[in-house]
Amino acid sequence: MLKEAELKEAITQLKIEKNAVIMAHYYQEDVIQDIADVVGDSLALAQQAAQTKADIILLSGVYFMGETAKILSPEKKVLVPDVKAGCSLADSCPAEDFAAFKAKHPGHTVVTYVNTTAAVKALSDIVVTSTNAVGVINSIPSDQPILFGPDRNLGAYLQSLTGRKMVLWDGACHVHEQFSIEKIVALKKENPGALLIAHPECKQPLLVMADFIGSTAALLKYTQKEKHAQFIVATEAGILHQMRKASPSKTFIPAPPSDSSCACNDCEFMKLNTLEKIYLALKNERPEVLIDETVRRQAVVPIERMLDISSQLNL
Repeated sequence: MLKEAELKEAITQLKIEKNAVIMAHYYQEDVIQDIADVVGDSLALAQQAAQTKADIILLSGVYFMGETAKILSPEKKVLVPDVKAGCSLADSCPAEDFAAFKAKHPGHTVVTYVNTTAAVKALSDIVVTSTNAVGVINSIPSDQPILFGPDRNLGAYLQSLTGRKMVLWDGACHVHEQFSIEKIVALKKENPGALLIAHPECKQPLLVMADFIGSTAALLKYTQKEKHAQFIVATEAGILHQMRKASPSKTFIPAPPSDSSCACNDCEFMKLNTLEKIYLALKNERPEVLIDETVRRQAVVPIERMLDISSQLNL
């Protein structure tokens, strides 16, 4: 096995030789974030992938993110470091089951979170992110019933903000489900000056406690603008790397899960990706993300609809 410095050098050379770019999600290991050309949220990565002139996109995150990049960039080769890097939220909503659920609620506008498979996006009317979901839902006529999936926590949070009663798919992210309220309360007592910031995929009792709620990118931006020097961060711990880089004088404390052996909450799927797997993926140009073209064409429609609504509303 190559050493870390050798892997970095080899990856850099392969990027040049193959006209490739590496895009990494905020939840990746620090070393992967540092070698990536672009670091961001899932949809932002896919949008940047569509804009790049690279022939090969290596997306280091979870598999649905690679699919989203391929949906928006069908002419490019999209690679992932490990096909087993799935997503508990996306996996909680199999396309066949979601199709049956949709059939039970005819006449509903189907709004799905971007954290879904290409097949589920293809069943949707509009795809949303945690950043633009409120605006998109508010743009739907008030007399039009809405079916929302797959995250029940995000769905409940959106209902509280918009006042819209939606039919919710019963899915969740295992990372955001596992935060310990008791431990967070104890952390706040130990750090009375710290603000609690949380992702809207968290459970409602945690969100009620939070000083700020937002997407991963919004949490990062908030910590840069806010004058407070301490933050308890209730989302996957990978984002703390970017927070510390952007605000080195501030303190960021990962919110702990219920598991007493852990001090922070990591996504086991995100952490399947490694520098060595990135090197091998670029070298061998696999695993490659492939999507049935019919599914891809159906899946791109709700994404483009979201982008159009977001553009009109300046979301």
